Amino acid sequence: MSSMKQLAYWKTYFTPNRYSNDLIPDQTGKVAIVTGANTGLGYATMVALAGHGAHVFLACRSEERTLHAIEKAKQEIKEKYPRAPAPNLEFLELDLNDMNKCKKAANEFLNKGLPLHLLVNNSGIMTTPFALSADGIEQQFAVNHMGHFVFTTTLLDRIKESQPSRIIVLSSHSHERPVEGGIDFDTLNDEKMSTIVSRYGRSKLANVLFGKALARRLADTQVYVNIVHPGFVATELQRHNKDLFGPVVLRILEAITFVMAMTPEVGALTQLYVATSPEIVDKDIRGRYFVPIANEIQPSAYSQDEALQEKLWAFSEKLVKEKVRA
Repeated sequence: MSSMKQLAYWKTYFTPNRYSNDLIPDQTGKVAIVTGANTGLGYATMVALAGHGAHVFLACRSEERTLHAIEKAKQEIKEKYPRAPAPNLEFLELDLNDMNKCKKAANEFLNKGLPLHLLVNNSGIMTTPFALSADGIEQQFAVNHMGHFVFTTTLLDRIKESQPSRIIVLSSHSHERPVEGGIDFDTLNDEKMSTIVSRYGRSKLANVLFGKALARRLADTQVYVNIVHPGFVATELQRHNKDLFGPVVLRILEAITFVMAMTPEVGALTQLYVATSPEIVDKDIRGRYFVPIANEIQPSAYSQDEALQEKLWAFSEKLVKEKVRA
């Protein structure tokens, strides 16, 4: 069902935020990985987790940008959370555009011998021009889904060993606007069979499908997998909109964003809710889809199709077998 047709969706506009930084419990002793943590939602998530005591790995492509973000975060945490211990933040090189590098990043973390209590699959790209990844896969699907699929599944045994633990998969309201049929496995790389917008929607649908399939596989464990649409947030994710809309429309959109969009600090609260709230364990919340702020609604009909979930899982495993070195 479209979110627009759900009363629960419209109620979110008239109800107080269901989560805040003040409600985050002590995270001392927790180890977290946040992908794309050097900017936007990922940065805000990292700051909140580290500010509450978590040891956080910033899984990002650029070491230079990430080290700069770490220094900035240390000062910000000192100001926002004056009682917090010195933040424990580390860079983990992760290139989601290359599945072999995703596996390498996961193995580099595993070699540290640390537990992993929180994995926040936050990073992504949006409405980028058509391109193929390093593995020859349509890039938005490759980065937003396949990179995280490889990274997550490689880390999965460690996450199980660390339970109770959580995996948070970021999706988008755009998962309701994929290509016809949801995911066109046979024509994934055919530029003529999709648009810049439907390719993004397809990748975000894959996020929900993956999250639900993973949650089902972990149903008998204390690993809680949930999916999040962060909402309309002012982040760098929209940097390619000029290619999509042109400079005039882009200026109008930038003005609307300035007035209406949430800050990353507010936008991150829904993923922080599923990452840290005691409710997730107490109420055995898993495989659910949340929108701002920390409100559960039903995702699209495509995303709830178990046959499509399993088809994506099998397709992803096949790509891994073909593309990733043992």
